[in-house]
Amino acid sequence: MSSFDDRKKSFEKKFVTDQELQFKITGRRNKYFGQWAAEKLQKKDQDIETYIDEVIKADLKEAGDMDLISKVLEDFKAASQYITEEEIKTKLNEFLEKAKADFQ
Repeated sequence: MSSFDDRKKSFEKKFVTDQELQFKITGRRNKYFGQWAAEKLQKKDQDIETYIDEVIKADLKEAGDMDLISKVLEDFKAASQYITEEEIKTKLNEFLEKAKADFQ
């Protein structure tokens, strides 16, 4: 096998590893975000875990974060709590950094 083929396989393996790590980081971010939102929405006991699962699943509906953001905005609105989309995006970024730190 040529060194080019070896190099190609190495890059492919790194790509797969990087994608797996990004998936784990995003999942952890969503868990932190769900916990935060559940606290703000004053969820209790089992409702907290259920809500976290709902938030995690919401992010799987579409590519990007808008499905997640929309879900939480609607939940805050239904609870008569005001929060802006910018505040949610800021929290997502904070939890992304926290999740990245968890995997370093």
